[in-house]
Amino acid sequence: MLRSGIGLAATCWLIWSYPVRESAASLVAERLSDTFATAGVLLVAGPLVVMGFIASSRPPVRTVYWRRLGGPIGGVASLFASALTLWLLLKDDGGIRLTQMLGPLQFVGLIAVLAAVLFATVFGLTAVVLSVHYVFRTGDIHQVLPPALSSLLAWLTLLLQTSDEAAVAAPAGVQLLFLYGAPLSITLLSGWELQRLHARFGVTVRRALGR
Repeated sequence: MLRSGIGLAATCWLIWSYPVRESAASLVAERLSDTFATAGVLLVAGPLVVMGFIASSRPPVRTVYWRRLGGPIGGVASLFASALTLWLLLKDDGGIRLTQMLGPLQFVGLIAVLAAVLFATVFGLTAVVLSVHYVFRTGDIHQVLPPALSSLLAWLTLLLQTSDEAAVAAPAGVQLLFLYGAPLSITLLSGWELQRLHARFGVTVRRALGR
């Protein structure tokens, strides 16, 4: 949380100090798009890392990890549920056509559809942010997975961002600092978290695999 606060303050300073190449609305939309892209990368890379982790572990811990998959699966399911709800209600005016089937209760149905769209939108956005923040609850499987996945996610996201033009006309050194600052700080924090797990609780990746 402290790292996120520092990053937000630094971003605000960057926007305040240098000319912005796009409107504020476009900048917010781009950051929101980056969050969705991060969640998408995690949806692809996360299961591969988790399956590799479980497959590499030895019995009997492997059986325990299989039983703990409910948390991460629930996190993914919440995203798909909100996206599916919005798709069904908004695609080709599906919600409007649904209310028309209610006859004299169309007004009640319209209110229900609008409430469902609003709830699914807020729920979906919240689920995306929390899924990225808590790495899709992979800590439910084992404590070493969130820091490992966080580092991987940070560097994969960097690869996506390198193809985008910088939103702020800052010097090259400042842009490089902000571009690589996020993955480097996340990697350092992840390494510190793994070190604390080892020092305080004797938890290591090797022991987590039952080796």
